[in-house]
Amino acid sequence: MVINKHSFERGDSPRKIVGIYLILLIFCVITVYPLLNVLSVALRPGNQLFSTSLAIIPEGATLDNFRRAIGETDLLLWLRNSLIISTCTAIFGVVLSATAAYSFSRFTFWGRKSGMMVFLITQMFPAPMLLLPMYILLVKMGLVNSFLGLLVPYTATAVPFCVWMLKGYFDTIPRSLEESAYIDGCNVWQSMYKIVLPLSTPALAISALFSFMSAWSEFVIARIILTSAEKLTLPVGLIQLQGSFSAEWGVYSASALITSLPVIILFISLSRFLVGGLTVGGVKE
Repeated sequence: MVINKHSFERGDSPRKIVGIYLILLIFCVITVYPLLNVLSVALRPGNQLFSTSLAIIPEGATLDNFRRAIGETDLLLWLRNSLIISTCTAIFGVVLSATAAYSFSRFTFWGRKSGMMVFLITQMFPAPMLLLPMYILLVKMGLVNSFLGLLVPYTATAVPFCVWMLKGYFDTIPRSLEESAYIDGCNVWQSMYKIVLPLSTPALAISALFSFMSAWSEFVIARIILTSAEKLTLPVGLIQLQGSFSAEWGVYSASALITSLPVIILFISLSRFLVGGLTVGGVKE
């Protein structure tokens, strides 16, 4: 356990510091242990869900469940579909959120404050409440059983949160930088693209990560919109591995671990932006 020297500089007692780290360690164990249990089930031979041993690596550990997950199921197809939908959701979510947040941050117009409140109010409604009107709209637009039919609700769900966060971050960027660009001949779009967006990389990364993860793990909307087997996403596809009376728990656990890899890789790649993106934007208007 590594104790941060800045804790002593603040005057915290060693007992308090050790207590804080012990609490953090306990919560880390509580969080990580279920994941290790899933790994243990995936490595067990056969279809063993329960074991008398508490060892993470079980006796007779094998990778057969991982081979079966890749070779005997449509896991790679589901993975491709989820990557396409989640990536497009992240791109559209960031583009729409950045332009909207820039307008709310830099321009004064009628309905500016009420518009931000509307974005906030939309987050108060539970997703199942919106399923029926959303489905009716998608049916009338002919978007049922299509990737575009998922992109519309996924992007609409991610945009309000991203707008609030990006707007707060844009407010921390001095307007004098853009005014200097205007003097040099830049227009509004050029100043936004060349000055504001490069300085907002942490907030943009968090917006992309939030949009990606919200689409990657979503199940209810995808279960209703998608009907073709070749268009299923990962959450819906994994349900297909459950039988009526039994389930291949080893294959199911192996598939769950494989599907978590893209999110883990993306999270690690953007981890250095997490603290800056979530805290710097919290300013008062």
